[in-house]
Amino acid sequence: MNIVVTDEAFNWFKKEMEVEPGDFIRFYARYGGSSPFHEGFSLGMNRETPHDIGVESIVNGVHFYIEKDDEWFFNQHDLHVVVNKKIDEIAYEYKIAE
Repeated sequence: MNIVVTDEAFNWFKKEMEVEPGDFIRFYARYGGSSPFHEGFSLGMNRETPHDIGVESIVNGVHFYIEKDDEWFFNQHDLHVVVNKKIDEIAYEYKIAE
């Protein structure tokens, strides 16, 4: 499993969340909403200090990660973080892990 953050998405994080090298952005399963794999759960994102990193991708010094307890949510898929250009917001794509 991997986390892929596009250049456009990284620039969104810089602009909207003012991320800097050394920051940690966590993606996690949250109760409510829906996802391609789990009705009643959706993907959340927040700036947090990590506890037990399961998957991590470092882009320009910024750590994007998923904790081990949340790996189940991704159903053995890679997480691709992109920008929905129509609404200028972060969007998520799930692709089968290679």
